Amino acid sequence: PYYVDLNQNLFLQASLHSSDPNLVVFVDTCVASPSPSNFRTLRYDLIRSGCVKDPTYSACYSPYSNAARFSFNAFSFVNRHPSVYLQCELVVCRSSDYSSRCYQGCVSRFRRNAGS
Repeated sequence: PYYVDLNQNLFLQASLHSSDPNLVVFVDTCVASPSPSNFRTLRYDLIRSGCVKDPTYSACYSPYSNAARFSFNAFSFVNRHPSVYLQCELVVCRSSDYSSRCYQGCVSRFRRNAGS
């Protein structure tokens, strides 16, 4: 556990450990919940499909393409839940593939392939 005060800025980093230097990391979705095993019933979206949902969420500069950094203000789920758990989905792409999910940013809805 990591203990913080309410409204304190939390800084997080997700790193990809790979021998391939041509990979980039993109934060697609981060959801907070008072339960470590249930991120559906009571949840709070920080970022979903690359779209920022929390006004305190901020992507931070990283000098490394294989690391994604971001921050947000600490909060609680009312006073009944002393802990907040975070679950994030990251996407790994080739740095040269500008049509990949990593370079699309906020996607409000997913496109379907008309051929299938």
